[in-house]
Amino acid sequence: MKNIDDLIQKAVELQSNGLVTGQIADELNVSRETVTWLLTRSKKDVGVPAPKDISVNWSSIGKSATRLHYIALALCDMVLETLDRTNGEVDVVVGVAASGVPLASMMADELGADFALYHSSKGQNLVQPGQKGTFSRNFGNVAGKNCVIVDDVITTGTTVTEVVAQLKEMDAKPKAVAVLVDKKGADTIANVPINPLVRIVRVD
Repeated sequence: MKNIDDLIQKAVELQSNGLVTGQIADELNVSRETVTWLLTRSKKDVGVPAPKDISVNWSSIGKSATRLHYIALALCDMVLETLDRTNGEVDVVVGVAASGVPLASMMADELGADFALYHSSKGQNLVQPGQKGTFSRNFGNVAGKNCVIVDDVITTGTTVTEVVAQLKEMDAKPKAVAVLVDKKGADTIANVPINPLVRIVRVD
């Protein structure tokens, strides 16, 4: 996205295609608050102040399997470094749908681990408070396993916190999180080490 008008147009387009706020946030790699602001702004309500957020466009990586492979190798290297420090192991790599899945599957292959897929509650049209995401039954089982979580961007940390809580409910042990970009700037989320390829820190 080159400017804010492009971002607004894309948000409106995604909404008209039936995506809910969480799904639009995932597509644009921004927070839900930012999506709400973009959609409000599209109606010419300029009185609402802009949220402090950064849009991340990693499509130049995502469109190339070769580039994704190299990024997956770099993330594996960082995860292995974390596991060495904590004497940890990995049994399952958990990809957060949809953007974390390609990287997670490549990382699972590289690490000799099973692959699991997690559908976040963010992509669902939440009707009931406290609704949780789910692990797909078509992929690896996480129960009682050492797990590495893979997503594309951490904005607020809500999704990672949700995945960690779900893993713990299944007696799994989340050992590390690997992401392309961390906008939150935390070293850990829910006591699980974060391994970002890029960490963005806002100075203001």
